[in-house]
Amino acid sequence: MESIRRQNPQATLMSLEAAAASARGGFACLFSTADEYETAVITERRAQGRYTQSRSYWPLALFVGCALVIAGMVLLFA
Repeated sequence: MESIRRQNPQATLMSLEAAAASARGGFACLFSTADEYETAVITERRAQGRYTQSRSYWPLALFVGCALVIAGMVLLFA
């Protein structure tokens, strides 16, 4: 392998340009817009089941608890 000092400067420059073009090609994006990317992310997450509705009874329990506290306060001060 030849050292850089022994190579022709034009050949060295062309080699560096080819290496830079090759490196830039590795960073190419699969999506042309951010909307396409977001759509793909949401589709993949739906396929994984991340956006399913979970059955949580906490909101109902909090509502009933608050309603009981308010009803108790009304009866206490009435």
